[in-house]
Amino acid sequence: MISPESLQLGMMLAETGMLEHAVTEVMAKPQLLVMTEASPNAKASVKRHVRKWRHSVKRRLSNDCITEELKQEIQAYQDAVAMSQQAFRDNAKSLMKSLEGKSSFYLKARRMIEKNIAQETPMFQAYFCNKWYQHLAAAIQAAQEKELEAHKEKLLKELYQRMETYRELEDVQEHGDAEKTGRLWDLASSKVTQSDVALLKRFVAFLKDNQDLQDIAETLGRMANDVDDPSLQRSPAEELQMVEEPADNVADDIVGIHQSDHLEKLVPNEAIYLAEPALEILFYKHFADKRLLTYRMQGMQRSLRKVKAFKPESKQVDIEKGPFLICVDASGSMSGFPEQCAKAMAYALMQIAVKEDRDCSVMIFSTDHIGYELTGEDGLKEALNFLSYSFHGGTDLEPVLTHSVDLMGTDKYRNADLVVISDFIAPEQPDEVKQKVDELKAQHNRFHAINLSKYGNPAVMSMFDHVWDYHPSLMGRLLKRF
Repeated sequence: MISPESLQLGMMLAETGMLEHAVTEVMAKPQLLVMTEASPNAKASVKRHVRKWRHSVKRRLSNDCITEELKQEIQAYQDAVAMSQQAFRDNAKSLMKSLEGKSSFYLKARRMIEKNIAQETPMFQAYFCNKWYQHLAAAIQAAQEKELEAHKEKLLKELYQRMETYRELEDVQEHGDAEKTGRLWDLASSKVTQSDVALLKRFVAFLKDNQDLQDIAETLGRMANDVDDPSLQRSPAEELQMVEEPADNVADDIVGIHQSDHLEKLVPNEAIYLAEPALEILFYKHFADKRLLTYRMQGMQRSLRKVKAFKPESKQVDIEKGPFLICVDASGSMSGFPEQCAKAMAYALMQIAVKEDRDCSVMIFSTDHIGYELTGEDGLKEALNFLSYSFHGGTDLEPVLTHSVDLMGTDKYRNADLVVISDFIAPEQPDEVKQKVDELKAQHNRFHAINLSKYGNPAVMSMFDHVWDYHPSLMGRLLKRF
């Protein structure tokens, strides 16, 4: 008789086989094959994306595809399995009635019950439940296949859209600059228009014309590696390796004699007891007490074990790099060239963040502040919204700085970089904010200021670890361009 546990096992096996087949089908699509073979980085990203989809869909197939009627039928089946033979005979017709209009098994169940229930056949319950199980397994598999097909179509639609965006993003970058783009696939969840592409290309060209900004961004990215704090060093990765260990159950060598009940390793002298009927009982007593003299064997057994892969001392240990938190002044005094510099710098830092697998957030502030997550699932959409934002209003640095300092006090922002891009035409900050900044500096968080005006307040900029001045004159900019 099939148990409820067997039904669950059947569901799991059906779902697993179908999922593997669906993943194989998706990865074999010609459009995906062409792109993944042309770009190893894209191939790894696509595989990672499909693995996440597989894990998500596996949970849904086990729950979402089972309708309420099917759940009730599974419960009725489990009740029938648990009944005694007498109880099954007494309740068979009511069980059959519960399937009417709800299950395609109803007609078959009715014929079987009408034909056999009166004969009181001892094996009828097991036979009936076995047929019912086969029907349920087929119904579950059909429901899973239908649900899986819908998920697969949705996945392919998303993959094709990401491929289109991925190609557009590749065209944005200059030739040979693909490494700076980082995980393009992870940012390609949003569809881009031609105007979006033109906007991104504009800032790529701006960074090329203002190479000093790109140099500042790259210097900022390297600073996380200069921290000397063991707590920020990534622990050695564990990996599976085949190791050899001594084992007593591997018969490679005889290393001695001991007492046991292993007859296959029996010392020949012990067999003498079996030659004399009077001593035979003594042999069996020694066997029961595990006191027979046997050879002790030992050998080397190979087994898979997780081992820590320590890097050689000559190599630098990886540092756990924290996020970038970029505060951009969006006041009216920043309009024009400073606004372009601020947006280009944020875009350059976003590229470094996605390349180094770091989070990157932007908060624009004037009298209030608005946040953008540049490395999240909708990072590209957020970046485009930020780059399209027009700067206006007054400057109020205190609210955004206070909010940023509070964020940097959390575990997520260990070894983080706060970058404030502004003209710093603002009053000196309160002592409470300065004290919090000093405390965070002691915890290896770094504070950077990029000053885009020659009229910035030195008292405000003195709070920061590093200050970069970037405010070339109009004549200087023209000379750079031409």
